[in-house]
Parts: sequence; C-alpha cells; structure tokens
Amino acid sequence: MATGTNARTKARKRAMNVLFEAEQRDIDALEMLRERLSNPGVESALPQYAVDIVEGYVEHAQTIDELLETYSNGWTLDRMPAVDRALLRIGAWELVYNDDVPDVVAINESVDLSRELSTDESPSFVNGLLARLLEVKPTILD
Repeated sequence: MATGTNARTKARKRAMNVLFEAEQRDIDALEMLRERLSNPGVESALPQYAVDIVEGYVEHAQTIDELLETYSNGWTLDRMPAVDRALLRIGAWELVYNDDVPDVVAINESVDLSRELSTDESPSFVNGLLARLLEVKPTILD
C-alpha cells in the first residue's frame, strides 16, 4: 500500500512530466493538463495532487518564475535544464503557496527528483535555489 509521501512523490513526478511536456511542445500547461486528464495514455489516471500542482503553478507562474530568476545567481530560466526548471517550479509552488506540505519536504522532494531525473549538478542547484526561497519566503508572501 502506498504511503501519502509515496503517492505525493508520484504525483510530483507526473506534474513534472506535464510541465516538461507542455514546454517541449510549446503549449499552455493547462492545455497539456486537460489532454493528460482526458487521455492519460499508458499511465494511470493523473493523481489529483498532480492536477493541484500544475494548476497552482499556472496560477502563480509569473511570480514563481520571477522568484526563480531573481534568486538563481545569474541563471536565467532558459539556461536551466528543462527538468530542473519544472522541478523548481513545483518546489517553489509547494514552498510558497501550499501550506499542506512542510517546507523541508517540498525542498527534499524536488532535490530527490532532480537526483533521479536530471544532471549530476542538479541536486545541489535545486537545493540551493529552493533553500534561498525558503530564507526569503516571509518577504514574498502577500
């Protein structure tokens, strides 16, 4: 039986796939989400938490992307590997906008997924950037 953490980890991975694929296909993330909901393909139905993540990111995309660029030490979003960009967007949304997820869990999950799915340098980059957002979180919430 899957634990809540395991289920949420899978949902994060599925949300990352939606954000990544939308960007690769140059279509709106919500359009990609609707496509995955109506036709999940070979995978099981999209978990509700994956839907929440994608919708949450899209709702706050401008602020999240500005935060990521502001605190990434000169790295533009375009320079970041696409998988890292998607994982950072998920981690930033969870960190700043989802009070149901403890901050340390939001960071650790993004770091773990970057270790599994991205480059050797990605875990330290993702950890550093999300840790910086955590430091400034009290100043960025409305």
